[in-house]
Amino acid sequence: MNSQVSQSQSSHAQPTNFLNQLCVGQSLDATLEKMLPWLGDQLQCDRVFLYVRSPDTQRGRVPFCWVRRPEMPKIYDPDWKYEPADLPQRDPMFAAALKAQPSLFIEDVETANPRQVNRDFEQQNFSHRALIHGHLCIERKLWGVLQPCVFDHPRQWSQRDRHLIEQVVGWLAPLTREYVDCYAPQPEHC
Repeated sequence: MNSQVSQSQSSHAQPTNFLNQLCVGQSLDATLEKMLPWLGDQLQCDRVFLYVRSPDTQRGRVPFCWVRRPEMPKIYDPDWKYEPADLPQRDPMFAAALKAQPSLFIEDVETANPRQVNRDFEQQNFSHRALIHGHLCIERKLWGVLQPCVFDHPRQWSQRDRHLIEQVVGWLAPLTREYVDCYAPQPEHC
């Protein structure tokens, strides 16, 4: 058995142990950058991106995105931008994240419940067919969204996928808050 197979199998069994080892001696940026391809491989996804946000200023950005193949659309925005005031009305998944509801596993954007997914919004902004909307919350505040997805077909998310995301979201939420605390513009005071 080669070491790559062995490493992959051990990361299936104990993802948080693997992720903790991943960040040893790494900067916060490097840790987050390396986590995305690992998660994409674990889930066999086409793209994984991380949206980070300041719950105090409602500003966010997408500093990290991994795609399986270069021709796949990347979601990347290096600039901190205010979230549109109507975003929770246009995007029910984001509204659920703001309420610190559990992460969402969407098997098919085309056939999903419209109270859960705005199909037109998803198609215009993300181009995916199936996705996980991982809510990175601490103390009922949303610090970010982790979004693995596939493009060309529906995807049934397995119990293993769900368990993996639960562990990754728990591990990633404090790192996302740390990232925001380090890099987000501070609230403006009058």
